[in-house]
Amino acid sequence: MLQQIMTAPHTITFREVPIPVPGPNEALIRILRIGICGSDIHVYHGKHPFTSYPITQGHEVSGRVEAVGAQVSGLQPGQKVTIEPQVFCGQCHPCRHGRYNLCESLKVMGFQTTGAASEYFAVDASKVTPLPQTMSYDEGAMLEPLAVAVHAARRFGDLRGAKAVVLGAGPIGLLVMQTVKALGAADVLVTDISDTRLQTAAALGAGRCVNTAREDLGPALGERFGPDGADVMFDCAGNDITINQAIHLSRKGGVIILVAVFADLAHVDLAVLNDHELDLNTSMMYRHEDYATAIDLVTQGKVRLQPLMSRHFPFREYLDAYRYIDQNRETTLKVLIDVG
Repeated sequence: MLQQIMTAPHTITFREVPIPVPGPNEALIRILRIGICGSDIHVYHGKHPFTSYPITQGHEVSGRVEAVGAQVSGLQPGQKVTIEPQVFCGQCHPCRHGRYNLCESLKVMGFQTTGAASEYFAVDASKVTPLPQTMSYDEGAMLEPLAVAVHAARRFGDLRGAKAVVLGAGPIGLLVMQTVKALGAADVLVTDISDTRLQTAAALGAGRCVNTAREDLGPALGERFGPDGADVMFDCAGNDITINQAIHLSRKGGVIILVAVFADLAHVDLAVLNDHELDLNTSMMYRHEDYATAIDLVTQGKVRLQPLMSRHFPFREYLDAYRYIDQNRETTLKVLIDVG
């Protein structure tokens, strides 16, 4: 079978390796779709803080069960599935308390351990999540980023009636915006510097869109939400500008959820954060219940994934997909790799 390997920043090769034989507790998955996310792009540019080379990528995936080990139950050949890519110890304090997304020795497929960018992938069956047969493989590959959005939304708590701001209208930002609305938010304002992305946000239900390259966010917030401002701000862009916008424009005692991964060291106005007694919360990946909710939101039509899909590339054109993303940053959302 064919396997992708990123040997260094901006360098991808392929090699022929044997099709793996699933162990007693494993499932063999025929990988069909792989999504490229912002963290993958950090790896491509050599800027991911927790990834070294060589690495086989692939953590946003969908596929079909080909075979299962002798001790596996609940999975059958032919099932449409996705893979939850966290590898955790099960023994540390977070794991023992159900927070395995914070495992002290957490590894993520495609970053610290082998990812699923292969024609076939053998994986512990506990990490395989069946998908509704009505769900497309494209949608299945996007459940991982949607689970990120679900987990981030839950970090705020009860969103019913809330007024929210989403900073950044990339794929994660657009998924967070849809998710907070689906979970009961009354109104969501979305920012970006790309008109194309903001047009997508508006089409997906954003109450107000602000291009912060041309419009001052402060007055826009006041016009939309009144003097009390927003209840919560989600930073889905991850740069000094957006996190400091969140700090300076949150009402006193407000809540900020950091969703994005910072590729560079942040310079943050901690004086204002402290003076305004803001709650700066963070969000790390997801747990299985977030996947379950993500599947429900898609099947119920509350979150739409198709409008975020920008382009498909064949498996052997993996490198071209990254080049395309670099050359079309403002107009590209989710790029998918067709493995089969």
